[in-house]
Amino acid sequence: MTRVLMVLTSHDQLGDTGRKTGFWLEELATPYYRFRDAGWEVTLASPQGGRPPLDPKSDEPDFQTEQTRRFTADTEAERQLATTVRLDSVSVADFDTVFYPGGHGPLWDLAEDDTSIKLIEQVVAAGKPIALVCHAPGVLRHCVTPDGGSLVAGKRGSPASPTARRSTWA
Repeated sequence: MTRVLMVLTSHDQLGDTGRKTGFWLEELATPYYRFRDAGWEVTLASPQGGRPPLDPKSDEPDFQTEQTRRFTADTEAERQLATTVRLDSVSVADFDTVFYPGGHGPLWDLAEDDTSIKLIEQVVAAGKPIALVCHAPGVLRHCVTPDGGSLVAGKRGSPASPTARRSTWA
């Protein structure tokens, strides 16, 4: 069985604006069900463990999708979300791939978090796939390759389609 680690933010403030932020619900829900429906084992983690902050805007009616409604109605998914494991308690060896949902929160904590940076570097060094959507590629800011170079040097990000919010890196 394929095992995927989904890494969520623990950060809930949008800079010094006084507005709340966190992870973007659709960017968790859609891949979560792609993985689960494919028979994959999903583990949710965050720097602090427990329930990560949800960007409240992502739960507004205009941003709800079939997958977000499915997620919020799914007691198992909600249980997993309420009890994310602490990021510092996971090992790359236990997972086949790692996925970072977006939202503004990751730009503050995961981009600067030594545990997250080390996890990403270990995933890359192990030759395992890693995926990041929307704002999540910002977590690559301080990551380096096994030879010490910038992980993103020479790469470019681009939207998957003109209307997509997801990015691909090549």
